[in-house]
Amino acid sequence: MTATIIARGLAVAAALVAAGPTAAQELLSVAGGTFTMGDPAGEPDEAPREVTVAAFRLMRHEVTNAQFAAFVAATGHVTDAERRGFGYVWTGRWGRAAADWRHPYGPGSTINGRAEHPVVQVSWTDAAAYCAWAALRLPTEAEWEFAARGTDGRRFPWGDVAPREGTPRHANFGTVACCAPSAADGYVTTAPVGSFPSGVAPSGALDMAGNVWEWTADAFPGKPEQVALRGGGWGNNPYCLRAACRHGNPPDIGLDMVGLRCAADSVADAD
Repeated sequence: MTATIIARGLAVAAALVAAGPTAAQELLSVAGGTFTMGDPAGEPDEAPREVTVAAFRLMRHEVTNAQFAAFVAATGHVTDAERRGFGYVWTGRWGRAAADWRHPYGPGSTINGRAEHPVVQVSWTDAAAYCAWAALRLPTEAEWEFAARGTDGRRFPWGDVAPREGTPRHANFGTVACCAPSAADGYVTTAPVGSFPSGVAPSGALDMAGNVWEWTADAFPGKPEQVALRGGGWGNNPYCLRAACRHGNPPDIGLDMVGLRCAADSVADAD
C-alpha cells in the first residue's frame, strides 16, 4: 500500500513541475564527502556506518507557510490532511483533529502572522509535490545527516553539547525532560525559520535540529510502509535533536510537528 501511495505522490509531483515555483528557494552548495552516519550511543537503527555522499544542494531554511501558499496558489494542490479532513496534533500524545496546513493545530488555529514559520500538516506526498514544483527533490537520509553534522562526528549541528533551556539557545525544542512544548525560547510551537543562528550546521543550513521534523526521500529501515523523518521538532527533548536521530511515519499523514526542506543535485550534476 505504501508503494502505491509513494507512486501516487511522485505522479502528482511530476504533473506539477511544469507550473514552476514563484517563491525563491535559497540553496546551499554542499560539497560531497565521506562521514560516519549514525550514533553508537543512539537507537539500534542508528548503528554507525561509513557513507559517502556526492555533492548536492540543500535549502538553507525549512519551507515556510508563505512558500507553500505560493505553491498551492499556483497549482491548486490539495493536501492529504485536507482531503481526509484531519491531521495529527501533539497534546502530550498524538491525536486526530480537524487540522490542515492553514489550521495546523485544529479548529480555531491559523497561520495568520506566521508566514515565515515552517509549514506543517504536510504529508510526504505533499512534500514531494512541493519540491518537484520547485524543480527540486527531497533529500536522502544520508544527504540530510551529512548536511546536519559534517565529517567531524558531532552529535548536533553546532557540536557535541546537548541544547539546554538557557542561552545561547541553539534550537527550538521542548522540555529537557521528554516530551512537552516549552515557551522558554519564546515559541510554544514553531518559530520563524532561521530564528536560532547559533545552531547553524556545518553546511550553513539552519533549524537542522528542532522546529519541525523533516521528510526525507527514504523508506524507514525495516518498515517499508513508513518514510524516514529527521531533525526533531518543537515538542521534543534534546535526545531527538541529535543529527543521527531518525523516526518513521506513513507517507500520507500530516502532523503539526512535521514539515520539509528540499534538496537538489549539484549544479555540475544538473548540467
